[in-house]
Amino acid sequence: MRKKIMSGMRPTGKLHLGHYLGVIDNWVKLQDEYDCYFSVADWHALTTTYDKTENLRQDVLDVVMDWLACGIDPKKATIYVQSLVPETAELHIYLSMITPQNWVERDPTLKDMAKILKTKEGMGTQVNYGLMGYPVLMTADILTFNADFVPVGIDQVAHVELTRDIARRFNNVYNTEYFTEPQPLLNNCSLICGLDGNKMGKSFNNDIKISDTEEVTAKKIMTAITDRSRIRKDDLGHPDECEVAFKYWNIFGTEEEISTVRSECEQGLRGCAACKRQLGEKVLLEKLYINYFPFN
Repeated sequence: MRKKIMSGMRPTGKLHLGHYLGVIDNWVKLQDEYDCYFSVADWHALTTTYDKTENLRQDVLDVVMDWLACGIDPKKATIYVQSLVPETAELHIYLSMITPQNWVERDPTLKDMAKILKTKEGMGTQVNYGLMGYPVLMTADILTFNADFVPVGIDQVAHVELTRDIARRFNNVYNTEYFTEPQPLLNNCSLICGLDGNKMGKSFNNDIKISDTEEVTAKKIMTAITDRSRIRKDDLGHPDECEVAFKYWNIFGTEEEISTVRSECEQGLRGCAACKRQLGEKVLLEKLYINYFPFN
């Protein structure tokens, strides 16, 4: 019997290459090895955007379309919308009764989200009840399917540890072994920064969306930050100080291409503009592969 995996994403807009490289590409591989449950977490989206729901329905559709384009196969994995499984909400209530307040307050993602909210106009220091319950609802998502593993990055292991703590507490309180204590399944994935060198994200306007057209993608790549010390195209370059473009080459290029780019840059034989035009072609090939993945 195959082990079960559960994971999900909040529908906050069309997905970008960071989502693909950091999460979805790994999901595509896992669906051949595990029984996978992938959730479009619309309730989680409401914890911070409860007053902006006009695009939520379309955002849900956009997430699913991007998943399908990347190779998530409904014949291999279960794709579902969180709010269409009311049992998760019911389980969330029961779990909330046995979860100590300080367990929730120490969740690192909750702290990060609270900090972001405090910087938004009109939010002040206000944190709503739904956001406070975010970690417990996430636990309910996982335990609804009694998942054995949760694929996460190293910075998200604390989520799974909290889920394990709550599952163990439930089993102890009610003298049962009903809930599985899930294990984190660490992603071995490529991480990609935004075009400005910061974390890639829609809100930072520095992302390359999976659904961007070829023209839009090419234009965005041309805005990527390079080696700030270079003024003329024949100046000697420093690839390791290239803030974005060379990092992209390390992700999308072959070993031979990366070596060539490094050598030509260091010798002043490769200008940044020409380098980014060639890089744009590499990224477009990757996106073409993504969008036609289900038919390969």
